[in-house]
Amino acid sequence: MQSERRLPEREGPAQTLRAFIKEARGVRGESWGNPLGYLFIAPAIVLYLVFNFWVLIRGFLMAFTNYRFLVPNSNWAWNGLRNYQLMLRDHFFLDSLVVSIKYVIMVLPSMIVVALVVALLIYKVPHGAGFFRWLVYLPVILPISVSMLLWQQLYSSQYGYIDTMLRGLGDANPPNWLGDAHTALASIAVASIWRSFGFSTLLFLVGLYGIARDLYEAASIDGASNLQQIWHITLPLLRPTFALVIVLQIGLLYGTQEVLLLTQGGPANSTTTVGYYIYQVAFTEGDLRLGYAAAMSLVIGLVMTCFTVGVLRFLRGEAA
Repeated sequence: MQSERRLPEREGPAQTLRAFIKEARGVRGESWGNPLGYLFIAPAIVLYLVFNFWVLIRGFLMAFTNYRFLVPNSNWAWNGLRNYQLMLRDHFFLDSLVVSIKYVIMVLPSMIVVALVVALLIYKVPHGAGFFRWLVYLPVILPISVSMLLWQQLYSSQYGYIDTMLRGLGDANPPNWLGDAHTALASIAVASIWRSFGFSTLLFLVGLYGIARDLYEAASIDGASNLQQIWHITLPLLRPTFALVIVLQIGLLYGTQEVLLLTQGGPANSTTTVGYYIYQVAFTEGDLRLGYAAAMSLVIGLVMTCFTVGVLRFLRGEAA
């Protein structure tokens, strides 16, 4: 009797799995196809498993160990939550997190505003819009090393064009953009905005081109001004695009490459973002504490995931 009662419980998951596979096949209305076709995608699957999936799993496991690259005997010594307890007492980590938050606040809203304004201007161009789309996207395709080297030259206190122009306008002592703790982070933010706004501009353009022009014509007939049309038509219908732009730019919280190329965290750690601090812990300091660096990366990844879920629920949910 007991075996008869347990039988449906054992068959339940199997039946559910078979039903799911059946439904999954029916979504596209086709069978699994020729098995030889999977041989063609096998190299891509293997590369993904080796260089992406396995790296994620290995990094997750490493985040709970005292992995030190220069101490082979203690590489995989399990230490539970000690990395996270250390994180709460690590004032360098907490300070770098504050710097990263300031950096995101400087870059993200400004970049969204600039990208939206430029997208609206290009959208209104009757002819030759393709040239302007190419022009604003040009900084995106440049290697980041080239972009930051360009801005390093612009900010140079000796030969930089910005200081030269300010001296020509009568400012005898222009600021040391990258060497002053009060201006260094903002200077990096400007360079980051210039490099990334083109991608967001194209996303906004895609959203704008998807809005029916009949809505604008009807609003114009009713006497709505251009600003009223933007406020009541454009912005509400671009909510999914706003969500996409914000989610794709949340990686700014790390802010590693720009800092590494322009200031190396200085002056006085005023530009040491959390990403650059993780880089220092993992690759430049002491015995290369990869376990602790992986733990910090895991925490920041969870923070960004929570932020992403919140943005998608707030913007995409109401837009739907």
